[in-house]
Amino acid sequence: MQAADRLQSEDLPDSPHARQLRAGFAWLTFDGALEIEFRRSNFDEHLLHIRVNLCLALVISIAFSAMDSVVLGPELNRIPSAIHMLVILPVLLIGLAATFSPERQRVYAPLAVIAVTVLGLSVAAIQIIATLGGISVLFPCLLLSIVFVYFMGGLIFYHALAANVVVMLVYVAVGTALMLPDREFSYDALAMVAANLFCASVVYMHERTSRIRFLEACILREMVARDGLTGIQNRRMFDQHIQRVWQQGVRNQQRVAVLLADIDCFKDYNDRYGHQAGDECLRAVAISLSQCARRPLDFVARYGGEEFAVVLYEASREYVAEVVTRIQRSIAELNIPHEASRVASRLTVSIGAAFVLPSDNRTLEGLIQLADEALYSAKEQGRNRVIVMEAEYHNLRTGRFDKHRGRAAS
Repeated sequence: MQAADRLQSEDLPDSPHARQLRAGFAWLTFDGALEIEFRRSNFDEHLLHIRVNLCLALVISIAFSAMDSVVLGPELNRIPSAIHMLVILPVLLIGLAATFSPERQRVYAPLAVIAVTVLGLSVAAIQIIATLGGISVLFPCLLLSIVFVYFMGGLIFYHALAANVVVMLVYVAVGTALMLPDREFSYDALAMVAANLFCASVVYMHERTSRIRFLEACILREMVARDGLTGIQNRRMFDQHIQRVWQQGVRNQQRVAVLLADIDCFKDYNDRYGHQAGDECLRAVAISLSQCARRPLDFVARYGGEEFAVVLYEASREYVAEVVTRIQRSIAELNIPHEASRVASRLTVSIGAAFVLPSDNRTLEGLIQLADEALYSAKEQGRNRVIVMEAEYHNLRTGRFDKHRGRAAS
């Protein structure tokens, strides 16, 4: 059964998540930004478990260190004890500390790959030292480290596989060079290969299932978040998205633009052509707007009635102008007759754009108000035009927004 069959293909929205689900991911990797989104989501979902597992690993490591001193004896245990105290425990503590870092989304994955590789090599070194000293009972610790790397460190499949393969190859190479006892060493090496095969197989299937569930959950959220008539995002999703974008803009000092596009004389269109034609008109405009905002973080929603909103993050003046031009051109290319319009014989839109740099001393509501002021000005000046406001943001007077939102829609 294809992955997309779990959700009916014809019901899937045209979104990156749906396209990825249809296309599949044979190599257990998503395209572009989706891979980053999945890894962040997966990490957040398992963060508590990762912390618990690292604490558990610390306790087990201390217990094995104490047991090593008994099994190996004071003389043979000097180097293994130093490895435990100076390498294994600090590595686990650093990994645990990284999960509490504000930058954990960025730093944990690469740090974890290095940490588990060092951890595995350290356990392999202790095993080789013990074997050279005539004691071979420590090999289960090496198998436990393999299991930990695959299942408990919060790594994706390829990272866990790479770390364990490196440890296995180094162990085999060093053991061969040091001429460890042939029969025991060969048996141990085969056990490592088998453990890696079993664990890798289980982790691969688990991550594949997790990726499918991630895509399906995202698609379901998208379907709930879409406007029933036009198929694009609804007002609720606009409110959530603009809030996230504003906060991100404040943190990263990136400009944000909001474009409000309103169909000119839409009430007259409905009166002339009927509400069914009006619905088709809204759908056509929504599709056109969606095709005009093309970057991954660009966002288009139905704002209300015949009004649509476009949010642009990290927006330069040039990009705002480019998107506005695309919108005007795409609406013109629809070539929808509108004989009842007081502006033109074809359907047109008025666009108000607000383009600002978010800051702590200004509000998101002010940005939306400014876009509304710009749209109101476009309509006051005759419709079928674009007004972009930027400097006005700093002198915006609270109150005009409410008055303008009460105006006639057309």
